[in-house]
This record gives sequence, C-alpha cells and structure tokens, in this order.
Amino acid sequence: MTVKECYEAFGGNYEDAFSRLRSDDRLLKFLNKATEDGSFKLLTDSLSSHNLEEAFRAVHTMKGICLNLSITSLGNSSQILTEALRNREQYGDDLIPLYENVKKDYEDFVLSVKKMQE
Repeated sequence: MTVKECYEAFGGNYEDAFSRLRSDDRLLKFLNKATEDGSFKLLTDSLSSHNLEEAFRAVHTMKGICLNLSITSLGNSSQILTEALRNREQYGDDLIPLYENVKKDYEDFVLSVKKMQE
C-alpha cells in the first residue's frame, strides 16, 4: 500500500498533506508518530473517569494532529467531540456516540497505517 492509498483508506486528504510536507517519507514519519501519540488513550481514560477537562485537552490535541496531517475523517469526528466538551462541566450520555465516532475513525486510521507498513 502506498502512502496515497493509505490516505484514501483512512479518509484523509493526501494532496493537502503532501503539499505541506513535500515527500512520502516525511508523511510516513509523521503518520507513524501520530499512531504512537497517547492522546486517544488519554481521551478514553479521561472520559471513563468523567474528567472532562482532560478529555477536552486530549481530543483537542488529536484534532490538531489531524488538521496538520490532513487526516480528515478523524479530524472531523475529533472536532465535533472537541466542541461538545468545550467549557462543559458535566458528563452526559450524549458524549458516548461522539466518542464512538472518534474511536472508529481512530481505529481505521491506525489499521490503515499499520497495513501500509507491511
């Protein structure tokens, strides 16, 4: 699988990312770093313990990484959850489907990057 095919698999914008980083080697380097980032685990743990401030920080970090690397699908779902958590003081069940969307997009992203490495 090429880097471009990987972007297609996880719902990213290869052309936009390539225009910024200018090489597949750099894209691959930063995609690998993104899969190793601990923000998703922190988001999961923070939501489990209803620590909304920490959950917001984690998903906001994920959103930023996605915007910089044009990881569109995960970036969009992260954006929605970020806004739902912004200035929020109480946990609510409405966060569960938003988190599930982020989780699915994150898993698709990680799986695609791992397949590309094979």
